Amino acid sequence: MLHTSPLSAEAKSVQFTLLTLSNPVKIMETLRIEFEEKCKRDLPQYGQKQWQSYFGRTFDVYTKLWKFQQQHRQVLDNRYGLKRWQIGEIASKIGQLYYHYYLRTSETSYLNEAFSFYSAIRQRSYYSQVNKEDRPELVVKKLRYYARFIVVCLLLNKMDVVKELVKELSDEIEDYTHRFNTEDQVEWNLVLQEVAAFIEADPVMVLNDDNTIVITSNRLAETGAPLLEQGMIVGQLSLADALIIGNCNNQVKFSELTVDMFRMLQALEREPMNLASQMNKSGMQESADKPTRRENPHKYLLYKPTFSQLYTFLAASFKELPANSVLLIYLSATGVFPTGRSDSEGPYDFGGVLTNSNRDIINGDAMHKRNQSHKEMHCLHPGDLYPFTRKPLFIIVDSSNSVAYKNFTNLFGQPLVCLLSPTAYPKALQDQSQRGSLFTLFLNNPLMAFLFVSGLSSMRRSLWEKCQEYLRKINRDIAQLLTHSRSIDQAFLQFFGDEFLRLLLTRFVFCSATMRMHKIFRETRNYPESYPQLPRDETVENPHLQKHILELASILDVRNVFFENTLDDY
Repeated sequence: MLHTSPLSAEAKSVQFTLLTLSNPVKIMETLRIEFEEKCKRDLPQYGQKQWQSYFGRTFDVYTKLWKFQQQHRQVLDNRYGLKRWQIGEIASKIGQLYYHYYLRTSETSYLNEAFSFYSAIRQRSYYSQVNKEDRPELVVKKLRYYARFIVVCLLLNKMDVVKELVKELSDEIEDYTHRFNTEDQVEWNLVLQEVAAFIEADPVMVLNDDNTIVITSNRLAETGAPLLEQGMIVGQLSLADALIIGNCNNQVKFSELTVDMFRMLQALEREPMNLASQMNKSGMQESADKPTRRENPHKYLLYKPTFSQLYTFLAASFKELPANSVLLIYLSATGVFPTGRSDSEGPYDFGGVLTNSNRDIINGDAMHKRNQSHKEMHCLHPGDLYPFTRKPLFIIVDSSNSVAYKNFTNLFGQPLVCLLSPTAYPKALQDQSQRGSLFTLFLNNPLMAFLFVSGLSSMRRSLWEKCQEYLRKINRDIAQLLTHSRSIDQAFLQFFGDEFLRLLLTRFVFCSATMRMHKIFRETRNYPESYPQLPRDETVENPHLQKHILELASILDVRNVFFENTLDDY
């Protein structure tokens, strides 16, 4: 709860009036800072319900501030010296609030609202006079605004705007470092490097006829997931919650969002639409105006979490998971391998994936000084997830030790599926690990991944659209292979009723089949695996699917990189 003052409502009103007569601009700023500090102190990071009252109040405060400065702009300007950057700061906070609505609700429409406020600041040049004041902290406010605006534009795939903002931010940083000899100039230059690398992470460019780059979206469109056949018997579970965890060493990231995290969060969202409805007084959307389509699954984005942080968020998601719902855990992390030999083969004997070790110091001693017979502490072992298999659980592991999660045991009989990345890629394939994992790229944008493994780096838009249409046909056929299989584990079908999970499963099969047919993917560790195992002859090595992949390769004129008679080569 927010801390309340012992003053009565009437006394507060009188006090506010007297203070406003003194200097309303200072009061606006004081109230804003005070309120922010209270929210930072009291607002929990996790949980889907506790935050709503805080956000409602915050939205109400900033709406009143915004209306107040609009209604009294002339007086505030002439008598009290209201600066344009102060108006910009209020608008920036409202944009930031909408962005946090998006983070808390996963409703992509809020991103459009954040974009609207950030765009208005830029168009109206609210921060234009900041550079004339000899106050470095004001310039930092402007730089932070640019960084936040860039994040929103990245999430909305507005890459043209991103490039413009990066150029403007670069100029602002150059001016800032030239005027003020501050210690944070290296950090701001690093921000520029990170966003530049993030923009260039995609390995393939789609080009218009005039050679301009086509911006492709990888969120779920209405025709994205293969439709279920009439009478098809699948589970009625729906994806309600997802933990997206990134802890890969040296992977490109921006604003605590790695490329893999960015791609996976988009794979778990529908295309955004503008919020036609107005926000009510509490800052929430009116129920009558809510979109009729199903909501996006709620997500937590965790960049390099400690084990404690990861487990806390995982427990919160597990606790709040509704009935007949699924919890998805996506792990993009460096592999942790077991040290020494073990006589047993339990859920803590195969290693797992890395969690943040807080500078690798434990009780004052470096990690490597510990007894080698002990299990790795800063690691999420398969056994750590066992308690959460009491509810339907869908796990994706993209790691050099993903196979550690192949040794799962379904203790409680609930639906459980693990999709596991290859543990190594062929040396002949150009190393792209810093720009994101190939496995996650297949789950996010299978055509781009297919082009990359085929040695293509660019393509015309018309051919891209033709291939996308053919890929949709492949997905429909994969869906039929899975649902018509007589030997498939029922866990896969129990998840198949959900659009997001259905699309992830069909893309996983396409990824696995493509790698098994490719001439340079020849080792077992080059192939994805799953728990439970899929029946190969009916899915990833099905002749009908192989024929489709060869036909797609023919459309792209890259059939030579795939085996023609794949089954004969095993």
